[in-house]
Amino acid sequence: MSWAPIQRPGEGVFGHLLRNSRRLLAAAVLASVAHGACSVVMISQISLALYSAGRTPWPFLAAALGTLAFHSAGAVAFVRLSQRVHAEIRRFLFEGAMAAELQSLERTGPARVQAALAEHGARVGDLFLSLPLILTNTVVVAGCLLFMATLSAPTFLAALAFILLGSITYYAAVKRSLKYLDRATQEQDGLFGKFASMTAGATELRLNTCKAQRFRELTYAAIDTVRRSRTRGLSIFAVAGSWGNFLVFGFIALVLYAPGPFAHGRGQVMIGFSLVLIYMITPLQSLLTNIPYIGLARSSASTIDRLLRELRREPPSVASPLRPHPSPHRIELKQVVYRYPSEPAGAGGMGPLDLVLETGEVVFVVGGNGSGKTTLGKVLAGLYAPDAGEVWADGARVHPAERVAYRERFSAVFADYHLFDNLLQTDLSADIRANHLLRRLQLDHKVKAEAGAFSTTQLSQGQRKRLALVAALLEDRPFLIFDEWAADQDPPFKEIFYRELLHELKAHGKGVIVISHDDRYFSCGDRVLFMEDGQLVASRAQRPVGAGSIYQPMDGIRAHKA
Repeated sequence: MSWAPIQRPGEGVFGHLLRNSRRLLAAAVLASVAHGACSVVMISQISLALYSAGRTPWPFLAAALGTLAFHSAGAVAFVRLSQRVHAEIRRFLFEGAMAAELQSLERTGPARVQAALAEHGARVGDLFLSLPLILTNTVVVAGCLLFMATLSAPTFLAALAFILLGSITYYAAVKRSLKYLDRATQEQDGLFGKFASMTAGATELRLNTCKAQRFRELTYAAIDTVRRSRTRGLSIFAVAGSWGNFLVFGFIALVLYAPGPFAHGRGQVMIGFSLVLIYMITPLQSLLTNIPYIGLARSSASTIDRLLRELRREPPSVASPLRPHPSPHRIELKQVVYRYPSEPAGAGGMGPLDLVLETGEVVFVVGGNGSGKTTLGKVLAGLYAPDAGEVWADGARVHPAERVAYRERFSAVFADYHLFDNLLQTDLSADIRANHLLRRLQLDHKVKAEAGAFSTTQLSQGQRKRLALVAALLEDRPFLIFDEWAADQDPPFKEIFYRELLHELKAHGKGVIVISHDDRYFSCGDRVLFMEDGQLVASRAQRPVGAGSIYQPMDGIRAHKA
């Protein structure tokens, strides 16, 4: 199946959906209009046949067959349109988040992205599902009104007055009802958050009875709030529907019993008017119910568009292939400055600083909490774009359009790492190499690499970090960044990591940046960089662990490309 481009510059969610579903939407619209027209013809033929004998049945049969055909075609189009719209909204939001700069995505947070996918995306999707229904009911109501006008002008004007009265009051009631339902939807987000906390905080709640009781009270209050809002909204809907039915039968009573202009031809007129009004009441209610959703969908689409504008896109990338491994690589930071957007001017962040890193060396970065170590790692890896200064790679300045290609030099396991259950490797030998590493890291009794995926990720924190290490090593990048990797490891694995793994990675020409507090292992590096308040305050050369070390390297750490 071919798809149109994900998003064009300046294109909002509505424009994107219309472009990618225009043919299917057009088919649904045409089928809906034709279905409505055939329905009006069919009800008019029934009305005429009731007080006019000898009429041919062919117009009615043709309209009935048209109603069947166009309703079926429209139903199929609705199903396809429903699935297409929801898939496209997910693709639209997913691509927007995937194309965003990392610091922009971190600043926005996952909650807003999830809310856009779950709540606002559903509202926009529901509008596209309702559009054909709105069109069908509009045609039906308009056609019924025109048919009533041909029966009796005075009676038609009276019916129009009743319909306008009912529409205005019904629309006002529906609008008020939707406010309650919308409030219930918003409050439900908080309720779902409490349900998530119920499992995520299960340990804490069971250790503190008072805290658990207070959590129960807050959760029950949220449940009752959602119940009250939904009850009010749905009750107003029900009363509004009853009011609409009352007005229809009130009009029928007016025509039946009121003297004056309605008396002429009352029998024939009433047959037609009663039949048409009873038939029209459901499409009219449906039309009035769905129209307010247009405003809600527009509001949700604006929310999605605003979110994607805040998710600042990375500059378009250009090809900038790396030199073949094992040629040495060199990274230089020249007066690089990075400032967090949430911090006041001149506060927080990192730099200005200068730094040179090369493959074939192990560099420790140390400092207190908040000193800028992780920020330095993310700037080095190209995940954060510097606010000032220049990044150079292999003797050439890295321009914004080259940042994506520049990042291909790095693999990393940061403190906030995410462990995918799938290796996301296209190399067919990845399973073999992954299982070798799992054996060396003593995980083979719990995890296997099969068909490009780990058999499980339900492990302890330290074991999960070892899995993340396996995934990073399989990428075979020139530079590796480890952010407090050993913090959750048992002493034996710390020894393996610092005294064996780092030495072997260096021997294979890798550049390794280790962010660590383990000062007893600083001798395993070539240099130690000290950071404080976002500045490199000192640099100390170390005596590296040489080839004659008593520690034997782990065989097979380097991933040989197929």
